[in-house]
Amino acid sequence: MLNTRTTSARSARGDAALWTVLAAATGYGFRDAGPASLTLDLVLPLAVLAVAVPWSRRRPGAAVALVNGLCVMGLADASTPGNAHVLSLAALSCLLGARVAEARRPLLVLAGCAAVDLATCAVLRAQPVWWFYALTVLPAALLLPWLAGRHWRGRRQLVREGWRLARGLEERQHLVAERARLTERAEIAADMHDSLGHALSLVALRAGALELSPDLTDRDRADLADLRGTIADAVEQVRETVAVLQDPPGRDTSAGLPVNDTVEDLLSRAVAAGVPVRWERRGASPPLSCLVERGMYRVVQEALTNATKHAPACSISVRITHEPDRTRVSVVNAVPSAGGPAHTGAGPASGVGRGLIGLQERVTVLGGSLRTGPGSGGFHVTAVLPHRATTAARTGTPAPGPVTAPGRQAGIQGPASPSGTARRPDPGMAPDPIRVMDPDAAPGEVLPESAERLASVRSDARRRSALAFVAPVVAAVFFVPSAVYLAWQLTTSVLPPSRFDELTTGRPRAELAPLLPARAYPYPSDHARSAPRPPGARCEFYRSGRDLLDEVDLYRLCWSGDTLLTKDTVPAGRP
Repeated sequence: MLNTRTTSARSARGDAALWTVLAAATGYGFRDAGPASLTLDLVLPLAVLAVAVPWSRRRPGAAVALVNGLCVMGLADASTPGNAHVLSLAALSCLLGARVAEARRPLLVLAGCAAVDLATCAVLRAQPVWWFYALTVLPAALLLPWLAGRHWRGRRQLVREGWRLARGLEERQHLVAERARLTERAEIAADMHDSLGHALSLVALRAGALELSPDLTDRDRADLADLRGTIADAVEQVRETVAVLQDPPGRDTSAGLPVNDTVEDLLSRAVAAGVPVRWERRGASPPLSCLVERGMYRVVQEALTNATKHAPACSISVRITHEPDRTRVSVVNAVPSAGGPAHTGAGPASGVGRGLIGLQERVTVLGGSLRTGPGSGGFHVTAVLPHRATTAARTGTPAPGPVTAPGRQAGIQGPASPSGTARRPDPGMAPDPIRVMDPDAAPGEVLPESAERLASVRSDARRRSALAFVAPVVAAVFFVPSAVYLAWQLTTSVLPPSRFDELTTGRPRAELAPLLPARAYPYPSDHARSAPRPPGARCEFYRSGRDLLDEVDLYRLCWSGDTLLTKDTVPAGRP
C-alpha cells in the first residue's frame, strides 16, 4: 500500500511539472500573439492541458487527440496557423510512444489526428500556408516524437530486462553454490561411511572377540556385549544417515550397492536371471580400496541395466583387466537387429540419462575416466579406475561468479566431462548451472530461454531505432520537395512595397517589367478574387512580403491588354 501511494505521488508530481512547462509555453505564445481572446486562447488551452496531461497515463491516445484539437483551433485562425500548442502535441505524442507498447492503435490515433487537420483545412478553404502547416509541421509533431518515445521505451525495456536477467543469474549462482555444498556433504557422508563405518565394524568385531576371553568376569562380558551392541547401532545409524544425504526424495534407496556384494555376485545373478552375459577377468587381482570396488560394481551394474533395458536378449560382454597401477572395466552389448525386440534406438546412446551422468561423476571423483558410446561390436561402456582413489581429479561445482552489466551476463558452465565438453543436463536431475550464451550466437545454436528473451528485446530495440531513423528520411523525401516548391512559389511572387509605389497606371507592361517579380502569386484567397474589378480587366496578385508562415497583404494589378489599368491593396485576412 505504501509503495502504491509513493508511486501515485511521484506520478502526480511528474504530471504537475509537465503541465507547468506546457502552460508556460502556452502563456508565452499568448503574450506574443497580439490581440487575442483571453478565454479562447489562454484559459481554454490551460484547462485542456490540465485534463490531457493526467490522461496521458491512462489514455494517452485520447490525450493526443485532445491537444490536437487545440492545433485545429490554430488552423481556424485567420492570422496564422502556428501556435504554441504544437509543443504540447509533440510532448504528449512522445509520451504515447513511451507508454504504449503496441504500434497499431497509436498509429490509428496519429492518422486520425492528421486526417482531422487536413479536413479542417478543406472545410475552411485554408490558404496554402495553412495546408503547408497541416502537411508538414503537424505530422512532424505527431510522428517524430512518437518514434522517439518508442525508442526510449525500447531502451528502457532492454536495460530492465538485462538487470532482471542479471538478478536471475545471481540467484541461480547462489543455488549452484548451495548445491555444491550439499554435494560435498554427501561425499563427506560417503567417506564417513567407508572409513568410520569400517572402523566401527572392526571395533565391534574386536569387542565380540574379547567376550570370549576366559580372563574376563561376567560383568566385563556384559559390558562388552553392551559396547558391541552400541557400536552396531552406530554403524546402522551411519548407513541410514548416508542414505538420506546421498539419495534425493522419491528415490528407491534400496537400489544402491548391496552390502558385501561383489562384481562376481552381480554377474552371477544376471546369468541366473537369463541375461546372456559373458565375462572374464585378466591379470592378478590387486588389493583395491573400498571406493574403487564400489566404482567397479556401479560401472558393471549401470551397463547391465542399460543393456537389458535398451537391447534385451542381446549378448553382453564384460571384461575386467587389472594392470599394474589401474583397472580397466569394459562392458559391450551387441546392437539389436532391425526387427528385434529392442526399444526405439539402437542402444543406450539414444537415452543417455541420469544413470550414466551419475556414473561419470563417481568415476571422475575416484580419479578415473569413463567413455560411453557406440563402437565396433555394439555399445561400449569403458571405465579406467586407479587402484587407490585420488582426490586430484575431483571436480567441484564452481562457486558463484560476478554478474556483469545488464545485457550480457557472465557465462557459467557446469562440470565438464573428461573430454572437456559440457555434460548434457538430464530432466530428472537437479538443473545444472545455467550457461548464458551470447544472444547474437550463430544460427542453429541452441539458446536458453533467458538469452532468447534478451535477444528478442534487443531485436525490438534495434527495429525501433531503425524505424526512428528511416521514418524521418521517408517523410523528408515525401514532404521536402513539395515544401521547397511551395516556398519557391511564395518567394518568387513577392512585390516589395517600394516597387509597388513606383508602378504608375496607364504605362505599358514592357516599361513596368523590371519592377515586377518573376511570376504572379497563384493562390489568392477567395475574398481577394471576388473583390470588384474594372470590366474586361485581367487582374494579377502579388505578395507584399516574404513571410512563409503568415498571411501578408496582397497587391492587385489589373491590366487592360498590356496596359496597367488599376493597382490596389487587398488586406490580409478574411472580411
